[in-house]
Order: sequence, then structure tokens, then C-alpha cells
Amino acid sequence: MAERPAERLPQRRIGSGGPEVGVLGYGAMGLSGVYGAADDAESTRLLRRLLDLGVTHIDTADAYGDGHNERLVGAAIAERRDEVVLATKFGAQREGLGRPEYVREAIDASLGRLGLDHVDLYYLHRLDPTTPIEDTVGAMAELVAAGKVRHIGLSEISAATLRRAHAVHPIAAVQQEYSLFTRDPEESLLPAMRELGVVLVAYSPLGRGVLTGTFRRPEDIPEGDARRSRYPRFTGANLEHNLGLLERLDALAAETGRTPAQLALGWVMAQGDDVIPIPGTRRMSNLEANLAVVREPLAPDVVRRLGELFPPGVAVGDRYNERMMRRLDR
Repeated sequence: MAERPAERLPQRRIGSGGPEVGVLGYGAMGLSGVYGAADDAESTRLLRRLLDLGVTHIDTADAYGDGHNERLVGAAIAERRDEVVLATKFGAQREGLGRPEYVREAIDASLGRLGLDHVDLYYLHRLDPTTPIEDTVGAMAELVAAGKVRHIGLSEISAATLRRAHAVHPIAAVQQEYSLFTRDPEESLLPAMRELGVVLVAYSPLGRGVLTGTFRRPEDIPEGDARRSRYPRFTGANLEHNLGLLERLDALAAETGRTPAQLALGWVMAQGDDVIPIPGTRRMSNLEANLAVVREPLAPDVVRRLGELFPPGVAVGDRYNERMMRRLDR
């Protein structure tokens, strides 16, 4: 019989009237080969262990592993579906996928891979510049009415687009990269979200693993890892500069008795009750370490000092390669 959570994590609500989830969620992308090979059996054990520890907000997408991630997550949670607030996404692969007819196709395909009759949160993964956002969100709203989706969200969206979308149907969450390396949402998006009552689901809160201190030299990033090709921030001179920033984190970690990862994650968690980080890991030990900062949050002075050590714009290099940057709504 599966172990049940010994304690309930502090809760945060997704959108107005949306589900409550733990202050810490989980992003499953890394279980489908993006950052190197992963073992499905071990991944399944990790996903089930998440639930044992009270982490019930799991995020996947049809683009991760070309459907592999959804099949993996769906099978892993099948017997404990009622414990999970499950999110998936569509529309990342290319332009033209925001068309209403595709929206309807995409949810049916995702539900088939997941083995479910509904998802709790359904995101437009990337804006489709060929389709008005009002049309895409209107089609997503139809999925809510049909019972296939409970709440809808957007990812990598501008404040202006969010306002247009929210006028069609309430947006529960926006998924955006947010970390000590990436503070872009603070400029205009996060204020608009707070005005509208929309939650920020922060992906890559550990700077795609670099803020954990795992990588100290460029050669530490293994061959076949997407960080070598998709993310200019982690290549060449950009990577050397950004790795140098870890010295600031190391010094504070030594002073506070925390790991660099706990400081980075704790800072994101401390940015408001409407910010929910979804770090991803393939290792049980990292999962346990992440939860330690949930149980013992960072002191306000440490949060302040982290913000000063890593001001907006401190990391150099684009977040994505040129092709992927064109898909961002800025």
C-alpha cells in the first residue's frame, strides 16, 4: 500500500476559485530525455514518491518527449489520480497550433496519452502569432464547458496578451521562467497577474540546474544535454560568466547552512503566495533537499540579500536559441 503524506505542505491556490496545491510543485520535463537519458522505472518511483511527500501539483506537456512524458506521468499517477492537480500544455511545436480546431484535437490526444477524462489545468504552451489569442482561449473555454479541462492557463505570455485572454475567460495561471537568473516577470507581467488574480507558476526556478552548483565548468554539462544547444545562456562566454555568479550563492550558502539549490528555490517561494515554483529533478535526494526549504523557509533577511546579489539582468545570454526566442510573447 502506498505511503500517504506524513504532513500536508503549505497550500497556495491556483487562480480565483481554483484548486489548492502545495507551495512546491514538480515539473516533469526532465524525465523525457531533455537533459540526458532518464530511466522510466526510476522516474515512476520518483513520481509516486512525490505524492507520498505531499507534492501533488505535477506539470507535463505534449511536447516533452513527443508525448512520452504524458504517457509516463499518466501511468505513474493512475491509481492516485484524486491526489494530483495535473497540468499539461499544447502548442509549443510550431506556429498554427492555436487554431480552435487544433485545440480540440490536442486535448483529446493528451487525455488519451494520460489515460484520463480531464486535466486540472491546461496551458497554451506558446502563443500562436497566426491566431488571435481570443480565438485560442475561446476554444479552451469550450473545453472547460465540456468537462475536459478544469482551468486554463498560458505560458510565456506578455501582460498585454494576458489581459486580452482574461477578458475572454478567466486565466488561472501563467507559467513563466522565474529564478535568480531570470527576473523578467517582475517588470510588467507579474503586476498585471496580481491585478487579475492570476497565479505565477515558476518553471526552471533553479536556472535549469545551474543554480544548484552541479555544474562548475562548461565541460560539466554532458554531451546530448539540451543546455548545450537550446539555451545560449549556458554556452561559451555566457556560461563562464553565469557560472562565476555561483560564488555569490556559495558564500551565502556557507553562511546560512543551506545548499545553493535551497537558497535559489527558497527565494522564488518567498516572492509571494501567488508564486508556485515547479522544479524538476530526476533524483530522490534532490527532491528531499527541495522539500527541506519548504519546511524551514528562508529568513526575510536572506531573501533580501539574495535579491541584491542577483538583481534583474545579472545573468547574460538569451534564455532560448534564436528559433525558440521567436516563439516568446514579449
